[in-house]
Amino acid sequence: MPLFETMTADQVIIALLATVALREAMLLLLPDSIAGPRGWLVRTGSER
Repeated sequence: MPLFETMTADQVIIALLATVALREAMLLLLPDSIAGPRGWLVRTGSER
């Protein structure tokens, strides 16, 4: 499989860190109706 032969562990780690960073940025910047307790894109816990 040429795809897995060209991927390195560094690339996988950077991709995971970028995903976490984008999620955190969305939680900070988007309104609660999109990324919040009742959000349709990112749900952040229970609605109380």
